[in-house]
Amino acid sequence: MTAQNSATLASPIAVRGSVRGGTALAALGVTTFSLTFPGTAWGLESFGPWSLVALRGVLAALVAGGFLLVLRVPLPAREHWGGLLVVAGGVVVGFPLLTTLALQTSTTSHAAVVVGLLPLTTAVVSSLRTGARPSGRFWAAAVTGAAIVLAFTLGQSGGSLSAGDLYLFGALLVCAAGYTEGGRLARVLPGWQVIGWALVLCLPIGLAGSAVGLAFEPVHLNWHGLAGLVWVAAGSSFFGLYVWYRGMAEIGAVPASQLQLAQPLLTLVWSVALLGERLSPAAPAAACAVLVCIAVTQRVK
Repeated sequence: MTAQNSATLASPIAVRGSVRGGTALAALGVTTFSLTFPGTAWGLESFGPWSLVALRGVLAALVAGGFLLVLRVPLPAREHWGGLLVVAGGVVVGFPLLTTLALQTSTTSHAAVVVGLLPLTTAVVSSLRTGARPSGRFWAAAVTGAAIVLAFTLGQSGGSLSAGDLYLFGALLVCAAGYTEGGRLARVLPGWQVIGWALVLCLPIGLAGSAVGLAFEPVHLNWHGLAGLVWVAAGSSFFGLYVWYRGMAEIGAVPASQLQLAQPLLTLVWSVALLGERLSPAAPAAACAVLVCIAVTQRVK
């Protein structure tokens, strides 16, 4: 009887620890993702958009494939390949390509609209995919946070829409689908294997794209461009997605997605530090409001 009671008491502690660990991993993923747009801007100093996206995928696939090979990870079961294709199409190819094309005409602050709306988009897609039904208060906090981020980022760009907005909104949809499917798969496969196999699936496309892109787009190598390429490949495309999917597997796709409300503000900080962009005085107020929304969404189901 005593042993039974002991096991009963240990369970909530283990669950709380898992939630804290999952939240920390998802937050680390968000921090990594917040450097993606500045890293892409640096990469575009040396490479054209198509070359940069293709080379990013190739390098990330080689890193992931090396881990899979050295650790002798078996091939995923047949029923997982459909989900991996969704992850590959949305996260490995679609989002990087569409946002890189958008950054040809948009500033990083304007492009942050994407990550500002991504948590809400992911929550909607996840609810449709999994049948989850978050409460009205949850949705109210999520929509409020998304609205704050959208207003802030549009204010930074003068409130006008650029030609790259179609790319940005398309990136929203494909990335939300990839995040949702990746989070689902990370419950049955380790998160790094989910993104690893998705990257390996895209290696033939990346190799072909690299050959074509480098043949038709000019290359002007400098340390900014090379550092940006390495970051978006190893950081954003592999490490960030690994910890992100692992965190989502522990706390759920919808709660994890709300942590991304802080991502546009982090991106703006990096834009000031790395790209020399000017940060609006409204940033601290917007950051506090977003953090309040995140706190609400983490406590309301």
